[in-house]
Amino acid sequence: MGISHSVWVLAFAFQPLLGGALPAPSAPGIPSTSTANSELAGLTVAAQGSQDGYSRELFPHWITISGNCNTRETVLQRDGMDVIQSSSCAATSGSWYSPYDGATWTAASDVDIDHVVPLSNAWKSGASSWTTADRQAFANDLTNPQLLAVTDNVNSSKGDKGPEEWKPPLASYYCTYAKMWVKVKSVYDLTVTSDEKSALVEMLATC
Repeated sequence: MGISHSVWVLAFAFQPLLGGALPAPSAPGIPSTSTANSELAGLTVAAQGSQDGYSRELFPHWITISGNCNTRETVLQRDGMDVIQSSSCAATSGSWYSPYDGATWTAASDVDIDHVVPLSNAWKSGASSWTTADRQAFANDLTNPQLLAVTDNVNSSKGDKGPEEWKPPLASYYCTYAKMWVKVKSVYDLTVTSDEKSALVEMLATC
């Protein structure tokens, strides 16, 4: 794009301080605004279920996808730029732009793979009745916008909160985040609370 490789690399080195110059990664299956609004209208509104019995181990994740590559490494490759992987599929170099906060990282250890709809939230909105195979498919979904490479401490701050309690630090990402959340809940026929739906309506209004 007219920028020399050396300048490009130099720019990357300062991205955590200056803000991301990389294009935001795009998870698969993000719907249009009109589709997201229709899908949101079709979701069942219900009180959140119980956390009783929940364990992350009930959602087997980071399964092998291809060769030595598990789900995490597959998403790091998909969402990064110039990612180089070792023979064991570990990302040894590359750059990752976190669309939640606008930071760019050059070490995979600074990046988490976020479950857009957290596993605990899914459990309390319908997944407690699923089979283990269904929960594994949800936790490793590369077809729908459920997995995204983001800054690790931002992911930690999100925890298992829904959009009524947590939104991406960048308000400019509200629209896309809400679309992803709605799509995943719709695909998996998960319920939403009234507060959650109100937050999603407000976020979709920014599109």
